[in-house]
Amino acid sequence: MNIQIQSIHFSADKQLKDFINKKVDKLIEIDDSIINAEVFLKVDKPESHDNKIVEIKLHSSNSEYFAKKQSNSFEASADLASQALRKQIIKNKEK
Repeated sequence: MNIQIQSIHFSADKQLKDFINKKVDKLIEIDDSIINAEVFLKVDKPESHDNKIVEIKLHSSNSEYFAKKQSNSFEASADLASQALRKQIIKNKEK
């Protein structure tokens, strides 16, 4: 399983990367057909409040999942995105 984390226009610290890896690993436990994950971390407008954006794209053998969430911290955005992806994966497995 390959997890790529790309922080755009800044460098993410190890603690943030570990947090995101844990969130993605929990999603992989739900659907073991997930091959790799791409995570993009962006800062929208530095002067605004809710400016931390996390995009997570999961590639599995039978489909692709994507979530983009924005809040005042990367941890909160990653949490919201992983919850959205969890719903997508469970919905897809029920089909």
